[in-house]
Formats: sequence, structure tokens, C-alpha cells
Amino acid sequence: MIRVLLADDHSMVRTGLTQFIESAPDMEVVGAATNGREAVRLTTELLPDIVLMDLLMPILDGVEAIRQIKATQPGVAIVALSTSEDPRLVSEALAAGADGYLVKDVEPEVLMAGLRSALTGGVPLSPSITASILGRDGGRGSDSALLGSLTPREREVLGLIAIGHRNREIAAALAISEKTVKTHCSHLFQRIGVTDRQQAAAWARRHLVQP
Repeated sequence: MIRVLLADDHSMVRTGLTQFIESAPDMEVVGAATNGREAVRLTTELLPDIVLMDLLMPILDGVEAIRQIKATQPGVAIVALSTSEDPRLVSEALAAGADGYLVKDVEPEVLMAGLRSALTGGVPLSPSITASILGRDGGRGSDSALLGSLTPREREVLGLIAIGHRNREIAAALAISEKTVKTHCSHLFQRIGVTDRQQAAAWARRHLVQP
């Protein structure tokens, strides 16, 4: 069983997440924290596989809680779950050690896929977060023009490729068919002048803009 610790200061959110996560046959919620300090303590006591961490909490905010947990329990995966899409907060959470960042309006199947992805070394990001990271190009010239020429959907697909998502995971994240993902991949590969997803991922990472 995948052991999950929840950290959120809203009772209804904790209750809803607990019911949803425990509906999965391979997951169980082993604890729930109401603030960042409690999240750090419960992580040490319960040793969960993954922490689902709200960022805007009392006593100790989620970013600092992530930093403290990673300092003492680096093997515990942490996915930030927040209402905020502020690029600065996203950057702070990932810099503190978060293994992914999802917004609270994410589709349920994306949340579950994100938790599993974080446990296997992936970096789950909500499509809206990926789009904001890939929203502008830090380079100049033809590469900037190429990135700007991609459709919004192609940019989302490229961003998910950049963080290691496979076609099936991209399809789930964007609520489209795997066949449609393959079509988008074919088009964007041609546009940016690469021949496979490894090259596409490397190209995308060169153009990620840090907030």
C-alpha cells in the first residue's frame, strides 16, 4: 500500500481527499496535518511514502514544511497541492524540494496519476503550471519564434514531455486520447526540428523560464 500523509488546514478538504485517496485499492491515508509544523512532526512519526502538502497554512507554511521534511526525510515524496498558480510560489515550492505541484481544481485522475508519478521519480505538474513555465522563451531568435508558433495544446504537451510524462500520462493529464497526444507530438516535433521525445524534452528544458 502507498502510505499518504495529508497536510491542509481546511477540514472539508482533508475529509474529501481522504475519501478519494482511500477509494484507490493501493493507497491509504495514514495521517492528516492541519498546519506545516504538524506535517513535519507527523512525517517523522509516521514515515509516509508521500505527503500531499497545502502551501498556505498557519503556524508553518507549506514551503518551509517541505524544506524541513526534505532535510530530514529526503526519501519521502512531496507533492504541493494549492489553489495558487503564482509562478513565484511554484518556484519556491519546487526549490524547497517539492516533487511536483498540482492545483486544487485538477481532475481527480490527474491527482492520482501525479501521486504515483512522484513516487517513481516523475515531476507531476498541473497543465496550467506547465503552461506558465513554458509560457515565454528565455532565448532569442529562431528558437523563440518556434516556441511562440506552437499552439497552446502543443505547448502543454511539450511541457509534459519535458518533465518525463509518457503519452498515456499526458492523455490523462489533458483529458484527451492517446492518439491525439501522438498527433500533437508528431506536429510539434516537426516544428521544433527534433525526431524523438528525448530530443524534444532536451529542447524544451533549454527554453524553460524560471519565474
